[in-house]
Amino acid sequence: MAFTLVAPCEYREEIRKSRFLALAAPVESAQQALAFIEQHRDAGASHNCWAFKCGAQYRFSDDGEPGGTAGRPILAAIEGQDCDRVAILVIRWYGGIQLGTGGLARAYGGSAAKCLQGGERVALVARVSARCHVPFAELARVKARLADWQALLEAEQFDADGAALQLSLPAEQLAPAARQLADLSRGQIHLQWD
Repeated sequence: MAFTLVAPCEYREEIRKSRFLALAAPVESAQQALAFIEQHRDAGASHNCWAFKCGAQYRFSDDGEPGGTAGRPILAAIEGQDCDRVAILVIRWYGGIQLGTGGLARAYGGSAAKCLQGGERVALVARVSARCHVPFAELARVKARLADWQALLEAEQFDADGAALQLSLPAEQLAPAARQLADLSRGQIHLQWD
């Protein structure tokens, strides 16, 4: 099961006089990840190395460090922590002591991993879009049940007879929700999904 962060987090560490600041945040897209990195990069730092993973999309950058010593270890930390939809920026201020390629990889990957370990995580659940039309008389009872099905109300549109609800539910909740909606409304409410 994959996880993402609930909120942004950070981790600071000093390794042989170089200062490292790891910043991590939940993201929904590659564009959001790149925007996070651009917003938090420090132009006065020696290096701004980063990686992100959003489903099948991932990218990383060594930002001037020797190839494979920064971005790839940060991405390995994301994958090693079973995370997805996460961006991490590790900022380094050089302290005058060479770390070597192995030391750099351990420093960048370790900072990223410790940052993720310190952040609050939540499991990513595959959701399915569903829709139904609910008469006004049943609307309050249906809305009260949404949390039972872990359903998110994405949109509602009212008409003369009630409301058309656009929901997002975990796949395993579709059948129970459809059955309970039919029971609750004596067969009037039909949950539909693709």
